[in-house]
Formats: sequence, structure tokens, C-alpha cells
Amino acid sequence: MGEASPVPPPPDAGAAFVLESKGNWWHAGFHLTTAIVGPTILTLPYAFRGLGWGVGLAALTVVGAVTFYAYTLMSKVLDHCEKQGRRHIRFRELAADVLGSGWMFYFVVFFQTAINTGVSIGCVLLAGECLKIMYSSLSPHGPLRLYHFIVMVTVVLILLSQLPSFHSLRHINLVSLFLSLGYTTLVAAGCINAGYSRNAPPRNYSLDSSKVQRTFNAFTSISILASLYGNGILPEIQATMAPPATGKMVKGLMLCYSVIIVTFYSAAVSGYWAFGNKVNSNVLNSLLPDSGPSLAPTWLLGLAVVFVLLQLLAIGLVYSQVAYEIIEKNSADIKKSKFSKRNLVPRLILRTLYMVFCGFMAAMLPFFGDIVAVVGAIGFIPLDFVLPMLLYNISIGPSKRSAIHWINIFIMVVFTGVGIMGAFASIRKLVLDAHQFKLFSNDVVG
Repeated sequence: MGEASPVPPPPDAGAAFVLESKGNWWHAGFHLTTAIVGPTILTLPYAFRGLGWGVGLAALTVVGAVTFYAYTLMSKVLDHCEKQGRRHIRFRELAADVLGSGWMFYFVVFFQTAINTGVSIGCVLLAGECLKIMYSSLSPHGPLRLYHFIVMVTVVLILLSQLPSFHSLRHINLVSLFLSLGYTTLVAAGCINAGYSRNAPPRNYSLDSSKVQRTFNAFTSISILASLYGNGILPEIQATMAPPATGKMVKGLMLCYSVIIVTFYSAAVSGYWAFGNKVNSNVLNSLLPDSGPSLAPTWLLGLAVVFVLLQLLAIGLVYSQVAYEIIEKNSADIKKSKFSKRNLVPRLILRTLYMVFCGFMAAMLPFFGDIVAVVGAIGFIPLDFVLPMLLYNISIGPSKRSAIHWINIFIMVVFTGVGIMGAFASIRKLVLDAHQFKLFSNDVVG
């Protein structure tokens, strides 16, 4: 383990702007909820179709419990470092400090980049799909295609990306929290209505007959669950709180997981119950089948889509913060104000280019369900199910005879295996689905 410098180096521009934040624990709770409880929960019924009722509910509960435990441990590691005079505001620097090897810095940078870019692309894609759903209901044969709506979403996110810091998103993320409760309630009500409708689709909860395919489907589903609970930016969120941050993050986590319990279980159970193993990767599409009448009231679906669309903008902003901080670390001048011309012009140009890239990838590769699974396997599992336990065992150093030491070892071993299998299964499914789409397709595959 590397030795800490007694005098921390002066902050770069990216760090200095972050450290100006004066957030409270409830602000952290708003940020956490936006980072975790997003419209990707509409893929939960899709994840259940690869696991079935019993294993699906068990996996949903176990993955949730493990992530809450992991985030609590990581917060304790951050508190421990802060008490020693080393306040870390970046996941990658925390890992490099505790593990003391230069390659860990780049290891975390790679996985964080995969997470943040993947989620940003997914947000743009799903927001574009929401606009397309509303447009198609008003003009079924209209000329606009999915990529047109993706362009619209990208333009809005470019404008919102000019908010200067993570802390400046606190009010947006409070609204995001209520939006998640709102559309989850509406979607659950829509699924219950669909299940009892005279037009209800036949329900089948059986798994694939092939053992090999069933295994791949299960690991893909677990990867989706990992991405839904995943939050690869906890140090960055904790950095938005006014020091000392000790103990505050757990309160934020309690707020976040209270919302998780309400939203995750209601979406998963209602959607899988209504549609079984025929559910779409986005349960809203199951409520709006290509043929036949809508399976929920138009006003309900319209309001749910609007709520989803608005929250996606908040999530896109949250997961872009790491990229923006990296940009400003190298492009901003710490001696100048955030709003000075010297810092404003590079921020405008570089953040715009980043969002254009995300929008282009979303339009070109419309694989929403598959993207979620791949990001979960290669990004969220290492950062959220392995590294927190490793960092805690090394930095805090519990006795090797203690239960917590061996619980951490067990979780790391199990989820390393799950991550490897999940990555293989998810990439395999992505390859298998490749024949179903063409570049800039008008439909999201899955």
C-alpha cells in the first residue's frame, strides 16, 4: 500500500470546482437516487424473464443488499481517508491511494468511463424512444424517425450540460426523485390494468428449454440487475457534501434505498406478472403493442412517458459529471472563475462535443436492453461488487479472523465469477441481436 503524502497536492481546476460544493446529506440522497433509480428499472420485468419468479425476487433482493453494504463500506473508506487528511473526490484516486499501484488508477478510469458513457448513451437512446412513442401515438405514419428524436434530446442535454457543477444539480435531482416514484406508480398501475384487461396477452413464466440458453439468460439478467443497482460515482457524490462528510453518506443511502424498495419491486412484479416471458426490454413497449389496442389508458401512458423523459435528462446530467470533471481538470484555469470567459468557452465546446458523441452512438446502436446488460457486467460489477470490499479490507484492515473480512472475500470471489460470466453472456447476446438492426434503425432492439 502506498504511503500518503502528509501535505495533499493543490487541487486541479476540476477538483477545485467540485470542492466548492456545500451539500448536505439529503442532497447526496437526491444525487444517489437519480444515479440508481432511473427508467432502466423498466427493464426489471425483462430481467425476470431470464430468472423466473423465485430466483428473480431472490436475486433482486440479494443484489440490493450487497450494493447497500458495498456503498456503506466505501463511504467508511472515504471517511477514514478524510480523517487522515486525504479527502478523495474521485473513485480512481481513492483506488490508487489505497491500493498503491499506478495501474489501479487506469483500471478504475476504464471501468468508470465504460459506466458513465454507457449510461449517458442509454439515457439519450431511451429519451429519444419516449419522444418517438408520444409522436407515434399522435401521428402513426409520420415521417420522423428515432434518430430525429435522439437529436432533439441531445440538443436539450447540450444546453443543460452547461450547469457548472454536480452540486448545482441538487434541485433537479430532487424533482428526479419524485419523477421516479411517479412513473413507477403509473407503470405498475398500467401493468395491473393490462393483466386484467380482456385484451390481456397470454402469460407464460417458463424459462428457456435449453439448459445452455437458460444459463446465459440468467447471467445476462443478473448483469442487468447489477447495472440497475450500480452507482460507479459514489466518491464523486460524497464530494459534493460540505466537510466533514463523515457519517452523512449513510443517511443519503437510507433515503435512496427507501425509494428503491418502492420502485424496484413494484415495477418488477407488476411487469413480469402482466407479460411473463414475452415482456419487452422496456415494459412501456409491452403496454403499447405494435398490433392491437393499447393495454393501458392513453393518459396514464402519456404521463408516464413524460415523467420518464424528464428524469432521463437528469440522469444524463448526473452520469456526465465525471467526464466533465476530467475535461475541466485539463482545460480549465484554476485561477479563473467558473463563469469567466477563459473557462466558459472550453466548457461549452468540450461538453457539447461529449454530448454529440453520446447522441451519435445512441442513434447508431439502438440496443437498449443489451447495452444495459453489457454495462452492468463490465462496469458496475467490478466497481460496485468487488472494489469496495477490497478497499475496505486494505484501508480499514479488519482482523482476518473477523466475519466482515471473510464476508468481503466471499462477495468479491462470487461477483468476480458472476461478472466474468455476465460479460460473456451479455456480449454473446449483443452479437446474436446484431442481425436484428441496421445503423440508425427506427426501433430499439430488445
